Amino acid sequence: MLNTNFFNRDALLVAKELLGKVIYKRYDTIWLTAMIIETEAYYLTDKGSHASLGRTAKRQALFMPAGTIYMYYARGGDSLNISCQGDGNAVLIKAGIPYIEDPAALDIMHQLNPVKNSLRKRADHKLCAGQTLLCKALNIKVPEWNQQLFDRDNLYIKDVGYVPERIVQTARLGIPAGRDEHLPYRFIDANYIHAATKKPNN
Repeated sequence: MLNTNFFNRDALLVAKELLGKVIYKRYDTIWLTAMIIETEAYYLTDKGSHASLGRTAKRQALFMPAGTIYMYYARGGDSLNISCQGDGNAVLIKAGIPYIEDPAALDIMHQLNPVKNSLRKRADHKLCAGQTLLCKALNIKVPEWNQQLFDRDNLYIKDVGYVPERIVQTARLGIPAGRDEHLPYRFIDANYIHAATKKPNN
């Protein structure tokens, strides 16, 4: 399980080093698991960050100790972030791929994250291809986890020994014009470009 020391570092470094780590989320007696393949870093001084809008009750987790979970609703879906070193600094977990240790877990992830208005299932590599899809497939919800710490019994991130051979660094997604949209604070494991939220232009 990644500890506080891992997150108590510069957000850009944490964002890069989270690639290849695996999220474990308990669902009844089953562990749902996904390997992180895409992240975005945010700073207090960055106009694209929530923290830059000021400290509020909803954004309190961004100003809590490193390793605190910050969750919010993005386009109606849950979104998972983790505070890093320094007030207001954090990393967004942007996308993942199923990391299957128990075949039953993949079936549950598909049940939790079906294709809307369709009988077909998502492709496995698209189950967690976006911040809200990832949280849906892993059943990670704002009311339960915002402002909480990771918990070995219910939700944690683990180093499984995998290190990306190459990391693609590019601009973040969905940042409005004039909000530091050009900053190259998005990181993707090059081996899993096909499973990222959106393929980068570069």
